Amino acid sequence: MAETPERPDGPPRKRVPHTVTVAAVRRLTPHIVRVTVAGDELSAIDPTAYTDRYVKLVLGEPSEPGGRPLVRTYTIRAVRDGEWDIDLVVHGDEGLGGPWAMRVQPGEQVTFLGPGGGYAPDPGAPWHLLVGDEAALPAIAAALEALPAGAVARAFVEVPEPADEQVIDTPADARITWVHRGSRTLEGAVREAHAGGELPDGVPHAFLHGEAACVRVLRRWARAELGVPRERLSASGYWRRGRADETWRAEKREWVAAVEQDDAALAGAV
Repeated sequence: MAETPERPDGPPRKRVPHTVTVAAVRRLTPHIVRVTVAGDELSAIDPTAYTDRYVKLVLGEPSEPGGRPLVRTYTIRAVRDGEWDIDLVVHGDEGLGGPWAMRVQPGEQVTFLGPGGGYAPDPGAPWHLLVGDEAALPAIAAALEALPAGAVARAFVEVPEPADEQVIDTPADARITWVHRGSRTLEGAVREAHAGGELPDGVPHAFLHGEAACVRVLRRWARAELGVPRERLSASGYWRRGRADETWRAEKREWVAAVEQDDAALAGAV
């Protein structure tokens, strides 16, 4: 499985817009709202086999004449015939997606671009390491549910508060460590588990997604300490602390270049 340093992954490709109807809206936890979209068109769209499959929701008009509409990227949490669940993080009136999820009503229409994706857990891997925050939780949950019986997985998920934890059903031998924001860092939780001998032996197939600075640190650690090769690693900064989405997207190439420098430094140290 290819590494996913950016989202979307790979070279730019034309994305066809699709318009669907909001079928249901449900608040799962204090900071997660699930929007279910439906339509005959969905049955004809390949949702991809990736567990981090995503769409770009069109949530606003262009800010200037001739500009692009305002879009935000969200994971497809689950796929059923003619229906897709999309989980959105909400933090009050911040951003575009959260406020939209709080006010949208069943029967309204929404347009999206996609889907895309780049990661699915390899059932033949010795074990699976999945790390991320609430923005990555839908993809982590989908990956855990896709694992077969007997697969070994260790997941570390940072959420704002205990009430944001979710029950995730999986046939795999999976252990989830919930990290409540402000109690300790996500990086610290993973390192403590490793130092305490709580992680399985062998090189995992790793999925590290969430806040950009945290993901970069964890990626360096996984490469250096666990020996995870690039082809067994999916790592992406979904967002960056202190940056608006448009600003972060403009800066993301710099982040990818820094990741490449990390790999070059690691190769020089071997």
